[in-house]
Amino acid sequence: MTLTPALYIGHGAPPLLDDPLWSSQLAAWGNEMARPKAILVVSAHWESAPLTVGSTSGATPLIYDFGGFAPKYYNLQYRAPGAPELAARIKALMNESVAEQPNRGLDHGAYVPLLKMFPDADIPVLQMSIPTHDPEKLFKIGQQLAPLREEGVLIIGSGFMTHGLPFLRDFCIDATPPGWSVEFDLWAQEVLSRGAVDELMNYKALAPGMPYAHPTVEHFAPIFITLGAATKADVAPDTTIDGYWMGLSKRSFQVA
Repeated sequence: MTLTPALYIGHGAPPLLDDPLWSSQLAAWGNEMARPKAILVVSAHWESAPLTVGSTSGATPLIYDFGGFAPKYYNLQYRAPGAPELAARIKALMNESVAEQPNRGLDHGAYVPLLKMFPDADIPVLQMSIPTHDPEKLFKIGQQLAPLREEGVLIIGSGFMTHGLPFLRDFCIDATPPGWSVEFDLWAQEVLSRGAVDELMNYKALAPGMPYAHPTVEHFAPIFITLGAATKADVAPDTTIDGYWMGLSKRSFQVA
């Protein structure tokens, strides 16, 4: 049986859409994988407990959850169909109550990468909240969602491998990455290469570059849902994108 992969994606800010390198990397990634039947996104920008799913009907609306950017970014559209059947499946799979927020659209952690990976916006998309920052609990949520991969659902954890925005001094796309960003990124790469999920879960104590790499942890939290959805958590993921953007690690990968 061919499983649809689970991804962890560095989603970037809206100006990612004007970065030819990163845009081409995301586009190539989308082109290389089999077309999913539906897409489930867990974005750093929706933290809500209990576990909640967003809009499921009609063309999914967008949330312009950012400020200070060029006007064109507030006119972006990604009119993907909703995914009510996927929402029902999630409710059936979870060992906890799942709430609905039917008027909540996709935030930029979902639609910015999807605009490049699946630009036709013709695949049903559903966004789900992050209900906790606890790595073990998030990993278990990923395990419960794993059967969706057998049904053609692409699971995406959308965050950023490093996200120390308050500590950046150079906001150019090709800025030299700060030491804390490089140190955390290389540590995560090495831990992932060994499939040492238990070490990754203890990142606050073990990872160099903390807390600068993640002064708040919502951009790292989705990684544990992705890893939980893996067939074997101790198998090294396939890194598809690496490097830095404005000094932050854009490392992104998929698990088998």
